[in-house]
Amino acid sequence: MGIKRRHWALAAAPLALALLAATGCESTSGDKAEPKAAPSTSAARVCAEPAAGPEKAPAGAVTVDPAVVGDLAAKTKSSPPNTTFWLRPGKHRLDLDRYAQVIPKEGDRYLGAPGAVLDGQKKNQYAFGGSARNVTIRYLTVQSFVAPLDEGVVNHDSADGWVIEHATVQYNSGAGLMAGARQQVRASCLRDNGQYGMNAYKAGGPLRDLVVEDNEIVGNNTGDWERRREGCGCTGGIKFWAVNGADVRGNWVHDNRGTGLWADTNNNDFRIENNVLEANDGAALIYETSYNAVIRNNTIRRNNWVEGRRGAKNGDTFPFATLYLSESGGEPRIKARTDKIEIYRNVLENNWSGITLWENADRFCNSPANTSSGDCTLLVPDTDRCKQPAIAKAPLYADCRWKTQRVDIHGNRFVLDKSVVKCTEKCDRMAVLANYGTYPDWSPYKGEGVAEAITHKQHNRWHDNVYRGPWKFVAHDPSRILGFGQWQGTPYQQDAGSTLDPQAGG
Repeated sequence: MGIKRRHWALAAAPLALALLAATGCESTSGDKAEPKAAPSTSAARVCAEPAAGPEKAPAGAVTVDPAVVGDLAAKTKSSPPNTTFWLRPGKHRLDLDRYAQVIPKEGDRYLGAPGAVLDGQKKNQYAFGGSARNVTIRYLTVQSFVAPLDEGVVNHDSADGWVIEHATVQYNSGAGLMAGARQQVRASCLRDNGQYGMNAYKAGGPLRDLVVEDNEIVGNNTGDWERRREGCGCTGGIKFWAVNGADVRGNWVHDNRGTGLWADTNNNDFRIENNVLEANDGAALIYETSYNAVIRNNTIRRNNWVEGRRGAKNGDTFPFATLYLSESGGEPRIKARTDKIEIYRNVLENNWSGITLWENADRFCNSPANTSSGDCTLLVPDTDRCKQPAIAKAPLYADCRWKTQRVDIHGNRFVLDKSVVKCTEKCDRMAVLANYGTYPDWSPYKGEGVAEAITHKQHNRWHDNVYRGPWKFVAHDPSRILGFGQWQGTPYQQDAGSTLDPQAGG
């Protein structure tokens, strides 16, 4: 864990493209996107309207009394596997020991009555832990636990097969949820947690077949960890780490401090569809050093106003985007439901810029500039193979580097009204680019080779899109800012069949 996000490379690496420019934005870096209205499209609105649990104990269920401190943990311990527990209305508490928690047995089910709350009293670190599989938690509010950084409150140990449904997980430190293989998180409210709404990470893996459906994910990263640990890459509405197979659909992901959804390091086979991603301080979606995804039918609006504006104010020429693909692409050799990254039928409206496809030429297996330290691509699991002289030759020259390749962007609508975003420049970019390779000394990727590859040779293609507003386009490196005609013409030949109305803005 602790993977850091870097747009260019490690701070110690020389940056050949350190271009500075003054900001053209009119608002301060502390401004936040104001709108918090419910989405107009069909997406989850569950925090304000949570579903109610059963008013009476189901037949055969064990009743849990909120007046008895530790009753839930004690009755779980004394009951056999596959027991159903019904929590009466009221505030349930664990013993005050910080490690006191519920340790389910396989197949246990926890149902909250209307008004049932499991409260950590800002004393207990974890609510539900252990390795038992196929545990279900429904209609229960879990709040005020104090999990450490990078740890979680519900399913703390990332056990497999859990179902969290119609739950509210709020006001906790760390992550509200952890995730195991085949976990299903449905119709739940993940709200105002200190680091993540959910941290989909399983030590030692594998974490497969995750479903995140019809949830509201709002206000997470209350601890503002990117400020406290600059560049930590450790925040978001949801963070996914090495997940193989995920369906993320029908969620309302909004007003999170930082990124809305962030897939970081060797994720594969994602379908991200029918979500509303809006008013997140950072990007709506980051797909980083990962593979094979379909991103479709999403409504993406008013994202990245805070981080984009801050970068522009600081003179950063990097095209901060609301949909950011960093060293990620399609790879037919890795089994998935698609062999590319396809981005289509999305509406992106009044975000800070659009889509950026990026590669850091200095980031590859075994490089000191690889902020996913210790990890290698899924094509070369043995990091030690990626060394000179072997890395300079096929197949390792290609396979030791995460590549942004086979990205197909089509049928989307990109709308920008600068008077809404409150900027004059740098919020209007669509980009495909890399840095000039410089580091380390033994790197075979020095020079412009990676920039040439991502721009011209790796089958990254925009086509048949609709643009409304004064869009600009960036290719190869941040200094090449293009008009629509240049973007469509030789040598870039992007956006065939697309249209641009620079005055429309709506």
